[in-house]
Amino acid sequence: MEHKGILVVVSGFAGAGKGTLMKNLIDTYDEYALSVSATSRQPRKGEVEGEHYFFKTREEFEEMIKNGELLEHAQYVGNYYGTPRAFVEEKLREGLDVILEIEVQGALQVKKLFPNSVLIFVMPPSAAELEKRLSGRGTETEEVINKRMHRAIVESAGIEKYNYVVINDDVKTCTEVLHGMIQAAKLTPKRQATFIKEVREDLRKMVKDIDD
Repeated sequence: MEHKGILVVVSGFAGAGKGTLMKNLIDTYDEYALSVSATSRQPRKGEVEGEHYFFKTREEFEEMIKNGELLEHAQYVGNYYGTPRAFVEEKLREGLDVILEIEVQGALQVKKLFPNSVLIFVMPPSAAELEKRLSGRGTETEEVINKRMHRAIVESAGIEKYNYVVINDDVKTCTEVLHGMIQAAKLTPKRQATFIKEVREDLRKMVKDIDD
């Protein structure tokens, strides 16, 4: 069987509940490693350095881009976001499935570097529910909320480029569905190439030649 970990890219509109979903996935199953992104935005209340994000100044972030230290990066609502390369590659070698929670622009960058990565888009049950969740945070102004809703319109144009869509209505149910998607993705012929080759070779050794 194939033992190397797979790369799973999870995107979704701001307010779709990606963060809560990812936390529940990591807490429920032990085969995943959640990549911590770097960002140039200011920490929100309760966010911890190295746990939620690696918080950088714009200058520090641009230096990381220059040095090739990021797997992908993008700008979103005036701030940089990116994925440190070293962590991802290390965890994949260890056989863990690495989850990247990133925006659409970055997800498509990753897909080019890792064609076999699995892209999953998290959606809210409705646009009205999305606005309700954004307003319920109580951390953003009406102007920022409007920008995030506008950004959702732009991001929705890229959903068809993903492998799966999951609707985050109930976190527990959605977590189970997400886990099932990832496990199913491991069973594709490309990811089982070594196993298929071994069975083929064993069959040839075991079966005697027959006349056509």
